[in-house]
Amino acid sequence: MHAPHQPSEDLIQQVAGLFAGERDPWANAANLAALLFESLPDLNWAGFYFLRGGGLVVGPFQGRIACVRIALSAGVCGTAAADRRTIIVEDVHAFPGHIACDAASNSEIVVPLLAGSRLIGVLDLDSPTVGRFGPEDAALLEPIARALVAACDWHLAGIDGF
Repeated sequence: MHAPHQPSEDLIQQVAGLFAGERDPWANAANLAALLFESLPDLNWAGFYFLRGGGLVVGPFQGRIACVRIALSAGVCGTAAADRRTIIVEDVHAFPGHIACDAASNSEIVVPLLAGSRLIGVLDLDSPTVGRFGPEDAALLEPIARALVAACDWHLAGIDGF
């Protein structure tokens, strides 16, 4: 069951507008988290984890209090980061090693943020609905993640490797 969402062209235009003239990673990530949380239906968390100190550290987000640190290869976020690939999980409770930051979350999509081969972090969306995310969400979120990466001066953020 994949929820319909705002037409991707509209959301992509809004993302471009958010980033226009702004290079600060924290400002852009904060506004993008808010835009996704407000624009996409049936989410209970939308935000970022960034590579700092050899692991993922929570960044700007919308939703309930989050896990602060996630090891690479741990849970959905750590696995997507380590493998550098988008992961869609229909039922997080069936995902080996799932980290339950919010007991209300039942499905998740995690998109890595990559500058070439360098990992910056991940974009993470959670839903209370099992099966909320599908390939169409990956097709929407992957170019949005690339737009964020291109829009920011990452050396300003204290991200590992920048």
